[in-house]
Amino acid sequence: MFCPECGALMKPSEGRWICKRCGAEKERSESDQDKITSQKEEEKEMVVIEKEVSTQPKTKVRCPKCDHNEAYWRLEQTRAADEPETRIYRCTKCDHRWREY
Repeated sequence: MFCPECGALMKPSEGRWICKRCGAEKERSESDQDKITSQKEEEKEMVVIEKEVSTQPKTKVRCPKCDHNEAYWRLEQTRAADEPETRIYRCTKCDHRWREY
């Protein structure tokens, strides 16, 4: 809900909407209360992941330790801004980490 006076975001408080910027108040309707309740229920929801799942991208590159041909990768700026970034790899099989400049 946005404040009709100043356009700032209003916060729910004890059956009313209150603007933190200008102090304007407005009554909450039943449909507003339903939205607030459903948002609070969504916040309580928790997801449990039982195994580690990497969200990093994979590429085909040879691991220097185990010779496996797939690794996770990421780019980091480890030197000056005018230098190229560093590619950091982690083997999907043996978890060995190495970098390429």
